[in-house]
Amino acid sequence: MPLVQVDVIKDVFTPRQKQEIISRLTDAMVSVEGEAMRPVTWCVVHEVTSGDWGIAGNPLTTADVHALARGARADA
Repeated sequence: MPLVQVDVIKDVFTPRQKQEIISRLTDAMVSVEGEAMRPVTWCVVHEVTSGDWGIAGNPLTTADVHALARGARADA
């Protein structure tokens, strides 16, 4: 029984996008382990508070992630 855990920064993904993450990750696992495992494949999306996630010693915020998605820097 696999458990897939995904950590994301809070307020980056919409509820619809989180549902899609769960669906696609479940599909990916089932493609490896077989369709019979779908009912017991768990996927959990954990949301981390903006600023509580750090990269290279620097906090990463929701605004930073949205800026990255636009191809820009948040402080620009």
